[in-house]
Amino acid sequence: MAALLPPPQPSIALQNISLKHPWTEIQNTVHNLRGNWQNRADSDTFVFVESPDNPEDGADEDHREAETESAAEMQKDTRMKLKPHMVRKMKKVNSSFSCFAEGAGQEKIASLQHQVLILEEEVKSQKELVKLLHKALEAAQQEKRESCRYLTTAKEKDRLELVRHKVRQIAELNKQVDVLAMEGKELKQNLALKEEHIQELAAHVQLLMDKNQAKQQVILKLTEQLTNHMPDSITEADLLATETMYKQQEEIEHLKDDLEAYKTQNQFLNSEIHQVTKIWSKVAQREKTLLMKCARLQAHNCQIESKYLMLLRKLQGLPDLTSEHKEMVKGLIQEALQWDVKEEAEIPIRQNPIKEYDDYGFMTIPEYEASDWKLLAKIQALEIKSSNLLNQEVLEKPLSEKWNNLGELSPSSELKALLRCGVPPEHRQRVWRWIVSHRVQHIRSPGHYQNLLKKCEAAEHPASRQIELDLPRTLTNNKHFLSPTSQLLPKLRRVLLAFSWQNPTIGYCQGLNRLAAIALLVLEEEENAFWCLVHITENLMPPDYYSNMLIGSQVDQRVFKDFLSAKLPKLTAHLEHHRIDLALVTFNWFLVVFVDSLVSDILFRVWDAFLYEGTKVIFRYALAIFKYNEEAILRIQDSLEIYQYLRFFTKTICDGRKLTNIAFSDMNPFRMKLLRNRREEYRLKLEAEMRELEKIKTQYLMAQAEHPSSHLDGAVSEDDDDDDI
Repeated sequence: MAALLPPPQPSIALQNISLKHPWTEIQNTVHNLRGNWQNRADSDTFVFVESPDNPEDGADEDHREAETESAAEMQKDTRMKLKPHMVRKMKKVNSSFSCFAEGAGQEKIASLQHQVLILEEEVKSQKELVKLLHKALEAAQQEKRESCRYLTTAKEKDRLELVRHKVRQIAELNKQVDVLAMEGKELKQNLALKEEHIQELAAHVQLLMDKNQAKQQVILKLTEQLTNHMPDSITEADLLATETMYKQQEEIEHLKDDLEAYKTQNQFLNSEIHQVTKIWSKVAQREKTLLMKCARLQAHNCQIESKYLMLLRKLQGLPDLTSEHKEMVKGLIQEALQWDVKEEAEIPIRQNPIKEYDDYGFMTIPEYEASDWKLLAKIQALEIKSSNLLNQEVLEKPLSEKWNNLGELSPSSELKALLRCGVPPEHRQRVWRWIVSHRVQHIRSPGHYQNLLKKCEAAEHPASRQIELDLPRTLTNNKHFLSPTSQLLPKLRRVLLAFSWQNPTIGYCQGLNRLAAIALLVLEEEENAFWCLVHITENLMPPDYYSNMLIGSQVDQRVFKDFLSAKLPKLTAHLEHHRIDLALVTFNWFLVVFVDSLVSDILFRVWDAFLYEGTKVIFRYALAIFKYNEEAILRIQDSLEIYQYLRFFTKTICDGRKLTNIAFSDMNPFRMKLLRNRREEYRLKLEAEMRELEKIKTQYLMAQAEHPSSHLDGAVSEDDDDDDI
């Protein structure tokens, strides 16, 4: 079967090479090309690895050695033949360099460079030839190895498989040849297109060169004509223009010199200004440091003075003092109360003096008639001054920067944290307006407030008389409500009357006037203050908080007592031991959200968080107030003195940062779910108690109705008795 198959055809690239004597064919090729090497300088030496002549003698070592020796002799002959040629080439190069050294012209240099380029091209072609020869040799060796495998194979089946493999290789190579032929055709077509494009570009370049040459000729003709028509002599006007030009050039040179001088002077002055600026910044920093140190010293002095006055107040209250000591303490107190304007006028530098009224019109230092309360006001003023001096630079400025960088308001944990720290006065109106509008947008409609005002003008509300009675008693420590002619009083009247029509269930309750007044002080516009009051009563506070029976307020007092017992058990036990009813003190805190109880700075900080979070803020701050004064209350062992202390102890709190930290850190955890559950529990108990009281009242009235005569017969009026006399 293998004998019937055609013999394997050699590769197309190797058709002109004999497989039996490859070295002979290569040698002949080299001799044929030697004629082209006569003008070359090539130092490369070719070394070829010889393959056996006959595949059957592939294992014969002697034959291989003989072929190796013949190849070596042939390489030696080739080197010997190339040496004279290389010698002649080197002589020619040396002679050309000697000519160049003797001062040959540029033409010889150019010809030599051209020869160098030709030699480089020939070297490249020879290298390519060597690569082709190597490939041919590798192909011949591969054919030889395949033939050896074919001849050494014993079985016909294996030979047949080898032949089939070769046939497949030939088919694949034919396919590759076809593909390469197609690519060659495409490359030839692309080359023809490129050559056409190059010819077009060359024609275009030639056209542009012709145009350029024509333009140059025209320019030359015009230049000749211009030179022919120019006058031979220079007129006087030209001389004058020339002199003027020279003078201007001289002036320009002088101006350049002046400019350089001014630049030098400017550099000197800039360096001086820089030095002065550095000195000024150092002085300003030093002044700021000294002012801060002075502020701290003044704060420390205020604290010492406050402690001194507090000590005098405690000494005044001691029962076992002799009359002489009492007079001495009284004199010291009178002297301390006179340390005010006289001594401050002698101080040349005043750090943050306390104003009579704050930004919202509240009196910074309250006026008390009793000497004991005057001493308390003095202590309070010193505490406020000390707190302001210590906190302004450290806390207020960073907080203001955070509010400045906040941008558009939106509900977030960041806004909640900032509100708990307090809103700066310059941002408070914007923040409150946003909170109120955000929480009442579902019930607010355009023109609603004006319609309520029209209703107030058309008919008198039953609560209008009580509103008129409460207007003069609103915020008596604020300058905006002191005078009957104040501009805020008519606004407050309209807000309260409109609310009485807005919420008929509440109508009006004592305490709403103070809530509306605080809203007016911050928001200024009465419609915004009206909606703020609606937000407090309908969104924040529980139902029935401002009803006739104040059920919601009573429930919160019982809930607060539970929270106080859980958070401050020691203080709760002390108050229960002395039978102190905290509702007498704290009921007003919850009803009006600490208005008239805390100093204005802390009051507005409480309201900032209250308007956003709700009534849990009231519980937090109420607990914080007792925590703040816990030690002072525990030291008092008399019930009457405890009641007297609880009357004014909220006014002694001046460190708002400390109180806020206690409210939102020390009172944690404080969950709204627990608060709602406690409220529901105590509301049920309170309603049951009220039903029981109503039942007892009904029974009593029924009993009185059954026996009206017994009550009348047993009573004798004083007038009748006098008549008998």
